[in-house]
Amino acid sequence: MSNLKEVRTRIVSIKSTQKITSAMKMVAASKLRKAQQAILKLRPYASKLQEILQDLSTSLDDTDEAVFSAKRNIERVLLIVITSNRGLCGPFNSNVVKTVMDLIESQYANLNKNGKLDLFCIGKKGADFFTKNKYNVVKVNNEIFDDLTFEKAMVISEELMDKFSAKEYDEIKIIYNQFKNAAVQNLIVEQYLPILPQEMNDTDKKEQTIDYIFEPDKAEIVRELIPKSLKIQLFKAILDSFASEHGARMTAMHLATENANEILKELQLSYNKARQAAITSELLEIVSGAEALKG
Repeated sequence: MSNLKEVRTRIVSIKSTQKITSAMKMVAASKLRKAQQAILKLRPYASKLQEILQDLSTSLDDTDEAVFSAKRNIERVLLIVITSNRGLCGPFNSNVVKTVMDLIESQYANLNKNGKLDLFCIGKKGADFFTKNKYNVVKVNNEIFDDLTFEKAMVISEELMDKFSAKEYDEIKIIYNQFKNAAVQNLIVEQYLPILPQEMNDTDKKEQTIDYIFEPDKAEIVRELIPKSLKIQLFKAILDSFASEHGARMTAMHLATENANEILKELQLSYNKARQAAITSELLEIVSGAEALKG
C-alpha cells in the first residue's frame, strides 16, 4: 500500500507541474506573437540600411565618420553577449555562452589572457555565467528586456560608438540568437564596429554597380546614416534575441508538457499494476482464511 501512495503522490505532482508548463507555453506564445511581428517588420529596413552603409563604407575616407570604418591593429576587443534574464528556454542561453567561449578560444585567447578582452552582457544569464567564471565583464544591462524600446537600445549604441571613436576598443562584435521561427534560432556572430565593406566576388562586382545620387551632399548623408544604421543594427540584434527567447521557451514548455503526458501514462500503468497486485493479495488472504476456518 505504501507503493500505491508513493505513485499516487507522484501523479498529483506531475499533473501540477504539467499545468504550470502548459500555462508558461501559452504565455510565451502570446509574447512571441508580439515580438515576432516587431522583428519581421524591422528586419527588411535594417538589412537594406546596413547594405547601403556597407556599400558606402569604401568611400568614407573624406568624411568625419571615417573613424567608424577604420581598420586598426586589434589590441582591445569588446564582445556584446545577448542572452535572457530568465531560464526554462532550452539551450537558448547555453548555445550563446558556448559560442562566445569558442570564439574567445579560437580568436582572442591571447587578448583574454592579457586582460584586453571585455564583455558587455545584455541579459542576466550570460552575465551570471561569465562573472562567475572570472571573465572581464565590464558592464551588464538586464533592465532593457523589462520594456524593450528603441530609445533604450539607442543609449547603448551611442555609448559603444563613443568608446570606439575614443579608441578604447579596436573591434566590437555582437553574439546573439537570430529568430527564424518558434523552433529554430540561428547563432550569429556579427561585426558591429568597425564597419566592413560588403564581401562580393568578381561576378557580383560586375553585376552590382550601384551609383548613388547624393542630395544635399555625400558627407552630410553619411554623417546622418552611420549613427542611425548602427543604432538600428543593435536594436535589431536585441529584438531578434528577445523573439528567439520566447520561441525557445514556448518550444521547451511544449516538450515539457508532452513529456509530462508520457510520464503520467507510465505512472498510471504502474499504479494500476500495483493496485491489482494489492487486490489479488487481499483476495488470497481472504480465501486462505476461509479455507483455514473450514479445516
